[in-house]
Amino acid sequence: MFVGVDGCRAGWLAIGLEATGNWQVDIFSNVSSLWDHHRQASLILIDIPIGLKAGGKAERGCDPQARKLLGPRRSSVFPAPCREAIYASSYQEACDINQRLTDKRLSVENWNIIPKIREVDCLLSDDISARSSIRETHPELCFWGLADRPMQYAKKRSEGLSERTQLLWSIYPGTTDIIAHALSTYRRKDVARDDILDALAAAVTGLMGGQNLVSIPQKPEFDERGLRMEMAYCSHAVVELWDRTE
Repeated sequence: MFVGVDGCRAGWLAIGLEATGNWQVDIFSNVSSLWDHHRQASLILIDIPIGLKAGGKAERGCDPQARKLLGPRRSSVFPAPCREAIYASSYQEACDINQRLTDKRLSVENWNIIPKIREVDCLLSDDISARSSIRETHPELCFWGLADRPMQYAKKRSEGLSERTQLLWSIYPGTTDIIAHALSTYRRKDVARDDILDALAAAVTGLMGGQNLVSIPQKPEFDERGLRMEMAYCSHAVVELWDRTE
């Protein structure tokens, strides 16, 4: 099984796909329970920064590289905070720490996802076995790889939702059933439609790419805890090869 994971208001939305066509959709309140459930998965691609810098003005290499590839969607890639900042008890404290160690303050958007960054950082720091299964991705990078171009419309717009849904359906026919199931099972205040598309894009990326996923940078950097600082995606060439063999 290949699992795509996106954070949502209810916790973590996980969509698992098998090569046989079977699929499952689940919500987990925390990433530890998600890992317990999916320990046997071939791959778990999650939309959250994993490897974190201890400090310095330079960003993780994957972040500016992703922005360059994504063009009009580049603003979706937030600068990753330094590790010490994610363990702060308040937004102001986190800003002060990040400013002191990296010379950059944190946006409110970045602060809002810090609890989830911290969850994953704790899991991968404590459980070495999870490191080979759980890898970082970014939904817009997944869409870019699958389509061989950045998405034209922002994902919150109706045109953007349609654009991404059509792309996923053209590659994975079960897309319609999975989206319909998630929309009918979960409340919009818990899981937004774009959360579903983002998790599914990561799952399709894992299923299509398998062991042939590529990453930016091509040679991943590692942080002080040995965690990779990268974003994985499936190249369009692999998608085309999959189409020819189906």
